[in-house]
Amino acid sequence: MIRLVWRNLLKHPLRALLTVGSLCIAMFLLCTLRSVVTTLNAGVNSAQQNRLWVISSVSLFVQLPPNYQEKIRQAPGVAETCKWQWFGGFYQNEKNFFGQFACDKPELLKMWPEIEVIDGSADAFVKNRIGCMLGEGLAKEFGFKVGDTLPLIGALFPGPDGAAWEFTVEAIYRPSRPTLDNRTMFFGWDYFAETFRAINGGEESDVGVVVVEAEKGRDITEVIAAIDGMFEGGPQRVRTTTEAEFQRQFVTMIGNVPRLLSFIGGGVFIAILLACVNTMLMAGREQTHDIGILKALGFTDSAMFRVLIVQSMVLCVLGGLSGILLALLSAPVLAQVLQMFFPGYTILPQTLALAGVITVLIGLFAGIVPAWNAARLRCVDALRSQA
Repeated sequence: MIRLVWRNLLKHPLRALLTVGSLCIAMFLLCTLRSVVTTLNAGVNSAQQNRLWVISSVSLFVQLPPNYQEKIRQAPGVAETCKWQWFGGFYQNEKNFFGQFACDKPELLKMWPEIEVIDGSADAFVKNRIGCMLGEGLAKEFGFKVGDTLPLIGALFPGPDGAAWEFTVEAIYRPSRPTLDNRTMFFGWDYFAETFRAINGGEESDVGVVVVEAEKGRDITEVIAAIDGMFEGGPQRVRTTTEAEFQRQFVTMIGNVPRLLSFIGGGVFIAILLACVNTMLMAGREQTHDIGILKALGFTDSAMFRVLIVQSMVLCVLGGLSGILLALLSAPVLAQVLQMFFPGYTILPQTLALAGVITVLIGLFAGIVPAWNAARLRCVDALRSQA
């Protein structure tokens, strides 16, 4: 049967090649688009349950007064707090852009157990006033090593006399969970605040976000209500959310990407399914006379059914496996390209399994009609189809 299937497929090699190529592209897009969606959702799904994010009720881009952290620390159920301030600088030129945050160093390391220091020292990072900690991906991208001096040009916060801010790389981390990007730089709030005061005549810097760790066993909704209630009268009202909700809101800032990607994937799937069905219907019609000869030689209806089904399955599986393999091989490159907007891009085993199941279903669906027609076809009618 296998020889017969290959013979039928190779009757029209160009058509077979185009069908395999179409399925290859379809499965590649399915794996890639699905992986972008799962990457976006990973931060939400793996968020820490007792970590809360306190931001301005107006917008994430509106700063909080600097004294809010101490007030929040006094709220019932609050175990620890940590300031985060987006720095918004760049390395050498504006194309070298990555996330940088001024934060409370000891609290950062305590509240984020997913930070695994793989090079350098967490103690050195905390003790060195200008020390910084870089994600593993960021260090690899720019070749930073522990002990290097890292100058940043401040776009939002210019350095003294317009000069670059200088940091010393003291630690390199690897996140154990997708809640944290591996292309982020953290440095000390003290260094940031002191420099800001020196430049701005003693004025204190506002705070972007205050992250709260709730006490174990506390009802999170009660902690949220307590924090929000403290600032009902201003001067700046706040909105406290769980880390999962904060991540979800952050994703929506770039639009409803998951739904858009799902629509694109669905459109590709339908188009390729119709193309495969059309290919197999054409193949079934062209092989009508051959089916008559085979039945005359003693092939049963069920045997002819299996030949057409296997023919469809071989065509689809070749294309599907090629697309899955292409997606796996290109994953490291895509992860590098997409890391700015979709950090942590990876293809999950569930995505590969889904692509495999869809490939098999397309093969069965595309081959079922011509296979059924071949099984029902009478030998005499088939032989009459061609002179």
